[in-house]
Amino acid sequence: MKKLTAFILFCAIALGLYAQKTTNKSAVAKSEPLANSLLWKISGHGLSHPSYLFGTMHILCSDDAQLSDSLEYVIRTTDKVYFEIDMDNMMEMMGALRYIRMNGNQKLADLLSEGDYKKVKDYFTKNPSMIPFSMMEKFKPYFIASLLSEQKMDCPQKDGMEQVIMTYAKKNGKEIKGLETAAYQASIFDSIPYKMQADQLVKMIDSIDVKSNDDTDLEDVYRSQDLSKIQEMVMKEDDINQSLDLLLYNRNKNWAIKINDIIQSTPCLFAVGAAHLPGDLGVINLLKKQGYVLTPVKHAPANKNTQVAIAHR
Repeated sequence: MKKLTAFILFCAIALGLYAQKTTNKSAVAKSEPLANSLLWKISGHGLSHPSYLFGTMHILCSDDAQLSDSLEYVIRTTDKVYFEIDMDNMMEMMGALRYIRMNGNQKLADLLSEGDYKKVKDYFTKNPSMIPFSMMEKFKPYFIASLLSEQKMDCPQKDGMEQVIMTYAKKNGKEIKGLETAAYQASIFDSIPYKMQADQLVKMIDSIDVKSNDDTDLEDVYRSQDLSKIQEMVMKEDDINQSLDLLLYNRNKNWAIKINDIIQSTPCLFAVGAAHLPGDLGVINLLKKQGYVLTPVKHAPANKNTQVAIAHR
């Protein structure tokens, strides 16, 4: 069951992988630098109790997927936890599996040249994932890429911040909810040409062993909680800028509207991909525009690799 949950996590929220790697330069250039924190308090605008926003990374090495005292406190003192999708709804999670395949019975081999297809197949033959390549051939290529990204992490065990947060939340009797459905996320993938997705998958495989002098691991930046650096990193990716409204900005706008409605009556924690937080069209700034005060909160997990010094509380 844990492997199934992990696989659905890779796939059902694989949008976060691309949200973290792509953005629109003109949009982010307007935003002011943010404090180094993944955890933000939402207050003001008539709220009687604060709610919170936390930036996740969907797949991490297990040692890095840690709660801090502050995050535990937030979970205990809020009523509900919202993720991008409802991870505690097994029907929703199982239903996500049916959205993984491409429409029209298409296969990866239909989208790529013979050479590129062989390149992808050879990679997964040499680096097998939890799902056999024969099953992945009909998957939407972005889902395959999410598995590829997980394989690149140099650690024996992986976990996701969402899973860690949900475990603690359920232990404390908190209700788990989702800002989106798996069906909606799948519809976004279907709006991006499969051919474009397949080409991106090949580029990812081509770049696996290519390192430039200024290469910085996204995992290192996440540990440092440097939202401005995350913003800077995603600015370097230009390949699918035409899809950013679908992948990032429209979703941020929808979430900000939903968050506004939800927190009027119920204090909640909203845990979404960290790349959704910064930028002029990021969730933090969109909530500020609605009149809320967003304050960084110290988030220092016990693991020394994930600690950062933040003065805000």
